[in-house]
Amino acid sequence: MFTLPAHTSGVPIAWRNLFADKRRLARSAAGIAFAIVLMLIELGFRNGFVDAAVDVIQAFDCDIVITSAAKYQFAKKAPFARRQLYEARGVAGVASVRAIYAEWVNSIWKNPITHASYAVQLFGFDPDQPVFLFPEVAASLSELRRPDTVMTDSLARSFVGSGAPGLTSELARSTVQIVGHFALGPDFYTDGTLIMSDRNFLKFLGRTESQTGALPDPEFGVVKIRAGYDARRVQQALRAALPPNVAVLTKADFVDQETSFQSNVSGVGPIFGVGTLIGFAVGMMISYLTLHSEISDQLPQYATLKAIGYGDWFLIRIVMQQAVFYGLVGYLPAWAIAFVLYRVLGAIALLPLRMTRGLTLMSFALTIGMCVLSALLAVRPVIRTDPAEVF
Repeated sequence: MFTLPAHTSGVPIAWRNLFADKRRLARSAAGIAFAIVLMLIELGFRNGFVDAAVDVIQAFDCDIVITSAAKYQFAKKAPFARRQLYEARGVAGVASVRAIYAEWVNSIWKNPITHASYAVQLFGFDPDQPVFLFPEVAASLSELRRPDTVMTDSLARSFVGSGAPGLTSELARSTVQIVGHFALGPDFYTDGTLIMSDRNFLKFLGRTESQTGALPDPEFGVVKIRAGYDARRVQQALRAALPPNVAVLTKADFVDQETSFQSNVSGVGPIFGVGTLIGFAVGMMISYLTLHSEISDQLPQYATLKAIGYGDWFLIRIVMQQAVFYGLVGYLPAWAIAFVLYRVLGAIALLPLRMTRGLTLMSFALTIGMCVLSALLAVRPVIRTDPAEVF
């Protein structure tokens, strides 16, 4: 009786099957690569929209953020009482507490060139108490102290218009002068952003508070902690000191909260999630058809292996290894194509499309998963084959 080696490997057979027909290999790899590029583009845009939504939070110069407990999305108006900032300043470990005022609906900006009007994202802060990490803003604090001045986003969508320093335009139907630019970029909800002083914010967008000369309620309170203090402990102390109608989050927690909203609640996550599933299904179908065709052509080979004593698991392993090889052959060019497309589409859409390590690992896992699943479906003829019937 013929005895098989105890540790026989099917890799050489799978490898030879892969390159037996180079034209078919090229066609199959191209089809799988197309599906992978589709998944990478969908995942890239999903991550790009989420990253764009949290980039402004990353630009906050703080360790902890205080917001209204009712705020579930960054770009939704939900101010809290200004007096709670003063209460926060008395908590041990707090170095400073500064206010950021924000508007997304009434901040109507007129393009200084075309004079078309658009709603933009607007932030106000005290120039004597900087709150942003933008170096351009830090260099223009003296200009922002002047009345009726504003800084524009140099990466805003072109139709919004940023304007050269010195130009005048309109904000909320009042004349403002552009004194500089900073680099942020648009997101899923906002086409552009403006920054001005808190006093100018009050003048342009203050409501009943302007009658008494008081500043409006802030949208965010940014907290910096003293050296040697733990952010989590200071966060707990702030929660104990402040009423339950405000939320106290570390900067990382605030980023995670907005990321979760954009990914799971807004339309961004589901839309691009469906696109990714479509790419996965397309790749699985292409991989299945390729393997099914090859198995049909090579069925006598598998029958021969069965006839000389190889078991079903050995044959299944050959098919699965071949499927993984197809995934690898398709993934490498697909990754390179997607990397280039990220650069091109990111520049066109003004979104931070980045080929990150996490995105690479996720897309690679999806690629291997779709190839393995297609192999499990395509291998059924191998399991059912009877050497006596084939020969």
